[in-house]
Amino acid sequence: MGVLVNENTRVIVQGITGRAGSRHTKTMLEYGTKIVAGVRPGAAGEEVHGIPVYNTVSSALEEHDANASILFVPPNLVKGAALEAIEAGIKLVVIVAEHVPLHDTLEIIETAQKFDARVIGPNTPGLISPKEKCKLGFLPDRYVIPGPVGILSRSGTSLYEILYRLSSAGIGQSTCIGVGGDPVVGMSFKELLPEFEEDPETKVILLVGEIGGTMEEDAAELIKKGKITKPVVAFLAGYSVPPGRQVGHAGAIITGEKGSIESKLKAFKEAGVKIAETPWEVVDLIKESLKDVQA
Repeated sequence: MGVLVNENTRVIVQGITGRAGSRHTKTMLEYGTKIVAGVRPGAAGEEVHGIPVYNTVSSALEEHDANASILFVPPNLVKGAALEAIEAGIKLVVIVAEHVPLHDTLEIIETAQKFDARVIGPNTPGLISPKEKCKLGFLPDRYVIPGPVGILSRSGTSLYEILYRLSSAGIGQSTCIGVGGDPVVGMSFKELLPEFEEDPETKVILLVGEIGGTMEEDAAELIKKGKITKPVVAFLAGYSVPPGRQVGHAGAIITGEKGSIESKLKAFKEAGVKIAETPWEVVDLIKESLKDVQA
């Protein structure tokens, strides 16, 4: 079925004529994603890899049925592009740009809630559902195979390595979502976990977290309350960061007692989540969890 994306996902690419937009449009098309239109103000009538380009999302929707949009636009233009898509009726908006102003992200999320739309990102590599052959973003599809593991990740680089290790071990994925690494993002672990809980193809859930923020603690609380019954495995990036050391990642901010590796590990342990200390341990814990499900 796929979480958030499936065979019925029809996509608009905003910023399709730019270098990144054009390149990733090609790879998404090659993977099988149904891209129906592109948008760039002033470029109406052009084509990119056979995809017609329109000046606005609304004009694209007059000619094509679409329910998702991915934005390849500079951070200072993200708010306008995202609000345009949401207000035109797009129900899933994926924002890959980093350094989007925080107040812009907050306005995007508030507008999405009013229009019953979902936002992934900012600062996300995107999402992919291998069985559905749908990819939004630039997750390395050569590392992805269909299977029973649903993945949510804050870290792009850790996610790529874990995907490679899982697929090399013959363990496939149902849907993989990079939620974004910024301090504030659209959909969080806590909001997406119930989606994987309801997905019949997902048998085990993997959370790839990192230091900073409270997304992992919030997810652990949901699991602890019994809202998530499927096995959950977690890997946290940032074990080696010394206490008090400032790190560069936008979302890796520790405030008060929450946000540290110790706080997240404690929350996961109390929730009964299996914790991998290294990426290669993830494979063994996933195998164990799959055996538990099949037993």
